Amino acid sequence: MTKPILLIPEKTDPETEQVFEAWAKQGGEVKRLGKYWIEDEELAQQQIAIYGNQAFAFVLAQIYNVELISPDDTLIVRLDHTWTKRFIQLKQIDQLKESDFPVFIKPVIPKMFIAGIFQTLHDFKQAVSGLTDREEILVSTIVNNITAEARCYIKGNTVKDLALYEGAADLSTGRQFVSAFLEENKAGLPEVVVIDIAHSEDTGWFILEFNACWGAGLNSCEAENVIDCIIGATVNH
Repeated sequence: MTKPILLIPEKTDPETEQVFEAWAKQGGEVKRLGKYWIEDEELAQQQIAIYGNQAFAFVLAQIYNVELISPDDTLIVRLDHTWTKRFIQLKQIDQLKESDFPVFIKPVIPKMFIAGIFQTLHDFKQAVSGLTDREEILVSTIVNNITAEARCYIKGNTVKDLALYEGAADLSTGRQFVSAFLEENKAGLPEVVVIDIAHSEDTGWFILEFNACWGAGLNSCEAENVIDCIIGATVNH
């Protein structure tokens, strides 16, 4: 099967370069795009795959009429406590009360503000200044004693690669945890997805978050192992 042309930003980082090299090594063509918002008529006739930041990916998807496969940003709210090891709620900014703090908060739409633990409502309001009160957020109880975080690339409910990017923990038990999670939750997941997991001394492994394969960094995963995940994250019409 012929690989699609991989589109990456002109300005990249070491991880994107690893994807570039792995793609080329497997016989694929890669094109670096500078003025990516200008349509390339030749590319419009080709099968493409996209790998880059959100702005880059969304613009290209619109120009070349492809679909980007992404996980549901609110999926984690619906997971059983067995997998999250914490209580997570979907709220709007204006629904938070002083009594909710301290708490961990992240935006539903990535990058709207920097996720983290907020000690007071005042601290949080400063962090989201300028956003509408109806902006959706994920609010969760704080997990203590986190010893490690790991990234996992998934295709067809199969672990293609798993690697630690923070701390230290037994990855074999992490792989078992992810496999068990996939077996029980495969119906709610896209064909390709990145799952980040974390390990706590108090709770063991738990699901941290989900990311899209078209935009997630390698985080110590091997590029050659996840090429198929990146290809699968762009659907050509």
